Amino acid sequence: MKIKLKTQNFPHQRDPASGGTKLIEGVMIKELVKNKDARGYFEELIRVTDDFFKEGFGQFSHAYMYSGVIKAWHLHKEQIDWWYMARGDIKAVLFDVREDSPTLKLLNEFYLGEHGQNIILKIPAGVAHGLKVLGNDAELFYVTSGIYNPAEEGRLPYNDPAIGYDWLKGPEIK
Repeated sequence: MKIKLKTQNFPHQRDPASGGTKLIEGVMIKELVKNKDARGYFEELIRVTDDFFKEGFGQFSHAYMYSGVIKAWHLHKEQIDWWYMARGDIKAVLFDVREDSPTLKLLNEFYLGEHGQNIILKIPAGVAHGLKVLGNDAELFYVTSGIYNPAEEGRLPYNDPAIGYDWLKGPEIK
C-alpha cells in the first residue's frame, strides 16, 4: 500500500502572519483509503513501517467528547501524538511554540472526521494543540509515542493571548 504523506500546502491551515498554507515543522498527514464493499469498509490506519510513525508506539487511547466541547491548549515536552477521528467531526488546531523551530508561531487548522479529512494527523512534541467538536458527539482515537507521564504534560489557557485564537468564531463567510 502506498502511503501519501504531505508536508506542504494542506488546504485547512493558516499562517496568521501571511495567510499562507505552510505546515508546522514536523506535522505530517497520512491520507487514509477506505476499501468499501456491500458489507461496509476496511481502512488501515498505522503500520510500524510507516515513515511518519518512526518514533514508535507508547500508548493507544480513546476520547469521547460531547457536541461543542473545546479542549485547548495541550502540549508535550517529548511525546508525539497521532490523531484519528472514528466518529463525528472536529476542528484540530496546532500552534508552534518551540523557540528553535523555523515555524515558531505558525498556526494550522484541520477539519477531521466524517465530513472532514480522513487522515491520521501527526503532532510533534512542543506543538500546542487543541480541538473543537463540530456537530454531534465525536470519538478521537490516538496513539502516543510514550506512556502517560504527568511531568511530560503541559497546558496553556484556551484563550492564551500569545496565541490569540478565537475558539468560538464560526466558519468564514464566503
